[in-house]
Parts: sequence; C-alpha cells; structure tokens
Amino acid sequence: MDTVVLYPFTGVGHLAPMTEFAKLLVARGFSVAIAILPPLHPNVSSSATDDYISRINSSHPSISFHYLPPITNISTSTSILVRLYSLLRAANTHLRDLLQSISQTSTIRALHIDFFCTDAFDVASELNLPAYVFFTSGAAVLAYFLYLPTLYNQITSSYNELGEPLVHIPGLPPIPGSHMPDLMRDRDDNLQTLVDAFSRLPEAKGILVNSFEFLESRTLKTIREGHCLPGRAVPPVYCVGPLITGTGGGGERHECLTWLDKQPKGSVVFLCFGSMGRFPAEQVKEIATGLERSEQRFLWVVRSPPDPQNRFSGPIEPDLGALLPVGFVERTEGRGMVVKAWAPQVDVLNHEATAGFVTHCGWNSILEAVCAGVGMIAWPLYAEQKMNKVVLVEEMKLAVEMKGYHNGTVAAEEVETRVRWLMESEGGRELRERAKEMKEHAAAALSEGGPSHAAVVDLTAEWKGRSS
Repeated sequence: MDTVVLYPFTGVGHLAPMTEFAKLLVARGFSVAIAILPPLHPNVSSSATDDYISRINSSHPSISFHYLPPITNISTSTSILVRLYSLLRAANTHLRDLLQSISQTSTIRALHIDFFCTDAFDVASELNLPAYVFFTSGAAVLAYFLYLPTLYNQITSSYNELGEPLVHIPGLPPIPGSHMPDLMRDRDDNLQTLVDAFSRLPEAKGILVNSFEFLESRTLKTIREGHCLPGRAVPPVYCVGPLITGTGGGGERHECLTWLDKQPKGSVVFLCFGSMGRFPAEQVKEIATGLERSEQRFLWVVRSPPDPQNRFSGPIEPDLGALLPVGFVERTEGRGMVVKAWAPQVDVLNHEATAGFVTHCGWNSILEAVCAGVGMIAWPLYAEQKMNKVVLVEEMKLAVEMKGYHNGTVAAEEVETRVRWLMESEGGRELRERAKEMKEHAAAALSEGGPSHAAVVDLTAEWKGRSS
C-alpha cells in the first residue's frame, strides 16, 4: 500500500488543514498516517485535538493517527520557543520509530512536515524519504519566513525598539514593525530559534501551501522567482488549497442557524475570534455598545474574559449577565443574537443571511470566509494575524481594518462605524462584491482542472512513480 505520512505541529489549527489534505490523498488511492506530537506540558488538556481526531477516525478509516510518546527531557529555558524546539528535536526519535514501523507494512511515498517541524528533515534524510513542507498559513507568511534569515542579518535592533518602521518583504505590501508576528519582534532567543528553523525550509523537496493561485498570485510569483531566498534555490511551491473543514453533517442543528433562517438574505454581521480569541470585560462592553448603536443585525460569539496572566487559561463559558451592558439582550432582541463560547463557523459563514465577518484574521478563518464569499472586518489579536490583516486589507482588498486594536481597546464608536460601513456604504458593497467574486475563484481552484487540483494530481502521480 502506498502511504503518505503527515507530521503537523501541535493544535487543531495545524492539524485540520493537513487532515483535509489527507482526504484528497485518500481519494487518489493513498493511505495516510498522521503523527501527533505530545503536548509541551503533559498536564495540559488536548481534548479539542482528541475530539477532532475521534470524528475523523469514525468517518475516514484510511486516515490513521499515531500519538508519539510523551517527552520529559526538554529544555527548561524561559523561552517558550526554545522549549518547543527542544520537544521537536526530542520527538525525532519517536518519529523515526513510527516511520520504520509503517515501512514494514507499506511503502512511504512522502513525508510532509509542518513548517515548524523542520528538524524532522534529519529523520527523512536518514531514512531516505522525500520530505515536503506543508504550510498551513498563506503564501504571504511563507514569503516572510523564507526571507527572515536575510532580514535578521540586515536589522540589528528589535522592532519593539525601533517603533514603527515599515518592513519590506518581497512580494508583500510594507508591514509596520509592530505588525510582525508575536515572538518575532524582539531580537532574542525566540527569534534566533525561528531563524535557525526557517533557514531549513529550502531543504524541502517541495512546499505545499494552503492557498490558491488567484488569491496570492503576486506573492507566489515573487517567491518562485527567488526574491525571498537570495543566494539559495527555491523548492517548488504548490498551492493545494483552499483546504477548510466542511459544513456540519449529522447531529443537532445549532440554534444560531435556526435564528439565521429568520433573517433577511445578506443582512447579518458575524463576530467570532477563533479558538483563543478572548477579550477583557471592558472590551466586551465596547463591542456590545457599538453593535447596538450600529442598528445592524448581528450574530456574536462571546467567550469569558481571559486570566490577566494568561490569555489562554480559565473557563470559556461566559456569564453574559455580568459581561453585557444592562438591557442589551432585550434592546437588540430580534436583530441580534449572542452565542456562548462557540458557533459552527463554516455553517454560519455559508448561510445566505450572513454578509459580513468580524474576524481575528487567523488563516483558517480567512479561507473559510473567502470560500463563503463573505466580506471581512479585520481585528487581529496574536501570532501572525496582524501581518495577515495588512495583506487582507491592502493586497487582497477583502477586508476593512477595525482601528484601535493595537492600542489596547477598540472603542464602541469604531465598532459602530466599521459595521455600518461594511453593511451600508458603497465601499462596503464593493468589498462584499469582491468577496463574492473571490468565492468563485476559490471553488474553481480545487475543481477538476483547477490549479490546486492539478497540483495534487501532479504530486500524487510523481509519488506513485508515474509521469503526470
């Protein structure tokens, strides 16, 4: 049996796109094995990942998941990235064991590693396996990561020290220094660790990007011409997206979808900020006030405020009575709905009543909105999302910026203004029309004969030893 092995980084945000790619491979006659990293902290719950894997196991038996054993002998550095890469290096032994075990019963045609997992190139080389990088973000972030070692040699101060310089990366609009990804704005151990890791990206036999040609054509052309990687050969870059999780299948239909059924077509703004998007109580009240004043229909996913010491900790189920302004729910009844903690995002975005999306600019959410043809209001929170925002607003022109996010709090007036602009203004109408047009290009990319479909066909033919 021909097998492809996938090696995602930790978290559903990295696992889900790889699993969607696995489904494409299964459809072309491969079996797929996915190696699951142990958590950095053994006592941290991985229930979201486990639940996701359980759902895939029940519906796609040709995709198998293999949990790598726990690892305890990792660095005690105060740098989270130094500890993470210590874990990844230690996991190589277990990855090698897994690959050798799989090789006893099937033929491994390719190993696909997450862009964070470049140390796994050593295992692939030892076992003589073709290794590809699977890039779960867009081509814009790929351009930055390829160019990062060059930038690192050019700039001797951290972006936090330099204030607001514009960073010029080939193929991208200028990026404010404050909008560089988290953990990459200081010239410290975190940045050095990533420079070392991303310096190995050119070792890949190819780089697969969860994007499509029409969405990022200028950036892709720049990467392929070598401008992001001066002095080194660029591996072939294949767009294989948009890879997103489909709409919900069985099970009880979420109440918010029933509510959307009662709203006029193209009338609702959806606010949702990803699996880790949480706001202080003061910001929640500003959002509520802005939505109420906007007089627009809205569906809003609210989570409890984070622990001030750790934005990722604490319960997510909110106490709406304590969080929302007094009388807010009653005053907005009929035109607004607040959902606690979670909503079926893909189903909501694809509902005919939804016309706008206030998003944290995570790449998976961006692709889901693009595939649904929904215009966006960009409110980035962490990681590479501010960089995504710049590209989304200035390059793709599929979003308008929610101003004030980088100053700590977005005011109610800004929420009101941006939501009204998207839903009522001529500029907002044009943006929403562009989003609808991009939806057609997204659908065409993976359709028979589309560029992403062709890339998958060519790759799988190559792995099976046939000419494409």
